[in-house]
Amino acid sequence: MIDIRLKTFMTVAELKNFTRASEKLNITQPAVSQHIRFLEEEYDVKLFTRQGKEAKLTGEGEILYRHSKEIHLHYKALEVELKNKNAINKTYKIGASMTIGGYILPAILGKYKRVHKNTKLFLQVSNTKNIIEKLSNGDIDLAIVEGDFDRNKFIHKKLKDDELVLAVSKEHQFAKRAEVDLKEVLKGELILREKGSGTRNIFEKRLIELKIINSELSGYMEIGSISAIKSLINANLGYSIISKETILNEIKSGDIKVVPIKGFKIYREFNFVYIKDHLQDFFEEFFGFYKSVK
Repeated sequence: MIDIRLKTFMTVAELKNFTRASEKLNITQPAVSQHIRFLEEEYDVKLFTRQGKEAKLTGEGEILYRHSKEIHLHYKALEVELKNKNAINKTYKIGASMTIGGYILPAILGKYKRVHKNTKLFLQVSNTKNIIEKLSNGDIDLAIVEGDFDRNKFIHKKLKDDELVLAVSKEHQFAKRAEVDLKEVLKGELILREKGSGTRNIFEKRLIELKIINSELSGYMEIGSISAIKSLINANLGYSIISKETILNEIKSGDIKVVPIKGFKIYREFNFVYIKDHLQDFFEEFFGFYKSVK
């Protein structure tokens, strides 16, 4: 377990407030102040400056925070490894972004469980930003995401490529055309994923590359559920730029059509992401299993 004073320091740094930190840690505010004072005296530095009620890290505080996070993550990994070392039932927590967690990973996890009956896998599904944050905080052991992340901070391996496509109802006017213009798409009933999702980030990044300003990306609707987006498309209440992986069944049935956008394609990677030297054996084994059954 990480030293309580470092935990207090990290909590204040993240919440930027001594009172909120005391409430989260369920200790008194004087105790929070005492923990911070101990660290400042121990290292002979000032860790925070006060700006009103906000506690802001100093340069020395930033250094301590970075190292404290690393210590915290090592303790988390140590806890998992020790618990699993001689355990009959091993337990790991996997986080996946919504496209992967909803449409790709379930079948893989099912096959994995049939082979590894004594391994428990807990799956958390959210957008890429949230999943990477959980990995950084040690709340999950492995992330599988389709969006951008800090490639210098994590170890990563590509699982597969994916394409984002324009998905429309078979009844929509676009469905009758060989291709459509990007400006038409942006000005129409475009349903966007929520900010923080890998799909949204990569789409916006591609628009920036094409020098399309944000005002042109108003969006007819913004929704955080892929299933809800597909339902709206099916009902001809809008269209979306969406992962082709999520609409394979609808394409096969003919309910949803993929319409090419003139001069506009988006490809991305699905990546297996983890922290260096943390649970290396499990990651290598799980990645190898995925490659063998995909």
